[in-house]
Amino acid sequence: MNNNSAATWIWYPGDYEIWLANEMNNRRTERGAFFPHFWKMDSHYVLVEFSKKINLAAPEEIEIAVEGKFNIKLDGKLQFGMPTKFMLPAGKHSLNIKVWNQATPPAIFVNGKTVKTDNSWKVTYEDKEWIDESGKASDTSATIYMDAEGWADFDAVDKLPSQYKLAIEEHKAVTVTNVQGGQLIDFGKETFGFLRFHALSGKGKINIFYGESKEEALDTNDCETLDVLTVDGNNVTDEALAITSILEGIYTLANSKAFRYVYVTKDDEVSFSEISMLYEFKPEEQRGSFTCDDEELNRIWEVGAYTMELTTRECFIDGIKRDRWIWSGDAYQSYLMNYYLCFDSQTVKNTTWALRGKDPVTSHTNTILDYTFFWFLGIYDYYLYTGDEHFISQVYPRMQTLMDYVLGRTNKNGMVEGLTGDWVFVDWADGFMDKHGELSFEQVLFTKSLETMALCAKLADNTPDQTKYEKLAVDLRAKLLPAFWNETQKALVHNRLNDKPQEQITRYANMFAVFFNYLSAEQKQEIKESVLLNDSVMKISTPYMRFYELEALCALGEQKEVMKEMKDYWGGMIREGATSFWEKYNPTDKGTQHLAMYGRPYGKSLCHAWGASPIYLLGKYYLGIQPTKAGYSEFAINPTLGGLKWMEGAVPTPNGEIKLYMNENTIKVTATEGRGYLTFSSESQPQASKGTIEKLEGNNYRLLIDGKEEVVVSYK
Repeated sequence: MNNNSAATWIWYPGDYEIWLANEMNNRRTERGAFFPHFWKMDSHYVLVEFSKKINLAAPEEIEIAVEGKFNIKLDGKLQFGMPTKFMLPAGKHSLNIKVWNQATPPAIFVNGKTVKTDNSWKVTYEDKEWIDESGKASDTSATIYMDAEGWADFDAVDKLPSQYKLAIEEHKAVTVTNVQGGQLIDFGKETFGFLRFHALSGKGKINIFYGESKEEALDTNDCETLDVLTVDGNNVTDEALAITSILEGIYTLANSKAFRYVYVTKDDEVSFSEISMLYEFKPEEQRGSFTCDDEELNRIWEVGAYTMELTTRECFIDGIKRDRWIWSGDAYQSYLMNYYLCFDSQTVKNTTWALRGKDPVTSHTNTILDYTFFWFLGIYDYYLYTGDEHFISQVYPRMQTLMDYVLGRTNKNGMVEGLTGDWVFVDWADGFMDKHGELSFEQVLFTKSLETMALCAKLADNTPDQTKYEKLAVDLRAKLLPAFWNETQKALVHNRLNDKPQEQITRYANMFAVFFNYLSAEQKQEIKESVLLNDSVMKISTPYMRFYELEALCALGEQKEVMKEMKDYWGGMIREGATSFWEKYNPTDKGTQHLAMYGRPYGKSLCHAWGASPIYLLGKYYLGIQPTKAGYSEFAINPTLGGLKWMEGAVPTPNGEIKLYMNENTIKVTATEGRGYLTFSSESQPQASKGTIEKLEGNNYRLLIDGKEEVVVSYK
């Protein structure tokens, strides 16, 4: 262990993240009613043993802090009490601390001169140490030990994991308007946090109606969220929670809400001077950036970044008003956007653990077939972007059991289809989409998930699994085109029923097959014309799947077309007044039609994580920056202006960044870690300030970027 490293609180891997996600997921309310999610809710192991082999040159006193009730064993001998300080003798020893905590995850913090808690400690939820009738301890224990987990945030004895809170800051209202005997408060943009009543006094009720829109806040019968307070002197009863007190003349609601507008009515005997809010957020450094000559596109990037800020909490959530839950399909996109914005690896890991939960597996992730596959894909991308092999080894056992569940539900063709209890989602569609039989979309995702299993098995040094999953992936991939390719329509059909391909063509499988490289170059071009640019194929109206549709077009070199789509679609939301991006957008809707969904007048989320996809598209396909080997040890830069006159931006890497500026005759690149090729087109021989430019086919050239100095390329 590094003697200079700081101690951190540690716990059983995934346990704290699952507990924290439970705390977050269960804050959802619907018109004041508690609203938990409908899939299995797991919890932490309540008894955990922490152990460490030590070798001390001299005696050492350690400080011990524990969340829970605990005992200590030194070299197998139980020690007295639950000491906060403990003297370790010199020499080789085994230190074991066993913690029980029913309420919050068992966690420990040990700090000495050299002995400190970190991920070199081992943990188990059952030590299986039995003693026979002679008094001999077992020597055949089947205990499974894992590396402990911890966050850098919890690096002091008083930074208790169970007390973790997001940051807050006070925001004032922009306008206050008297409406029908109440006050309509506008905070100027979509926001999230806790309302505060200043100089609150009197006796009576306060009714609070929240709205992402003015119409929702003023509709007291149908707004999605509300609160009711009863004031009695210094005591306030939140009807959905409990009695709390007014502190220093200010009452702050205990539960956070999403809103832009708040409509407040009250009894005459109640008074207050002002309503403000505590904005709740996860402090993040936006390490990624993008600006260009198109101000509308700059605004789209900014609103996308703010949407990500709002939906990045303890984990990545879908939307801040309605669900406030972790959905795997939404989270997968948040991971990708995050890699081009903040590169917050910890929240990716939190969300991955939380979505997976514990064994036994009893349903698909969020009960959704495709969301199970997105969970696997998220791990594939996490490794590619971060290079974090340790996390892969920690999560791999739960990957195994989840894939075992999937394989146990395949049909005679080795394919998946919706079975009893499965939600086959794909997307919210404005037309008919058959969810029965073998969907080509699901098989494409399944294939990529099997490839992910093979990669992670290799990283986990599990050769038998690697061989098994490689074979399954190859076999399934070989079945895709024979089963689903329609030579007449030049596309993958949507599904098969009883081994018979159906006629319907949808965009989903086709666009994923394009950027997963499951098709020949000729087939990709055919799909571009027959599906992606074909208005007769059912259009996509959610940002969720528009994300992948535009990625497929970018992968096919259609950045100019994608630029137009981004400006029409995301720019259209901004022109409708959006300050964060929505769950769904239909340009033909008018007025309050934009607010309705799920049969409810305000059911649509106006701040939804999957709406922020321009962050990813602009970073990966315009700046053109992406890793080609784990953790950006090697990268590719393929910039494309796509109709812009100039652009510049930065893409974060694990320990640095790659910056790029490009106009119609100059490219500037700075990479602070890794090495890779800048590839570009030029009608004449380009010049570089450093390195040797290589000519490729046609007008294409490449230049190796290796070093931290800025490289300037002149081209035409």
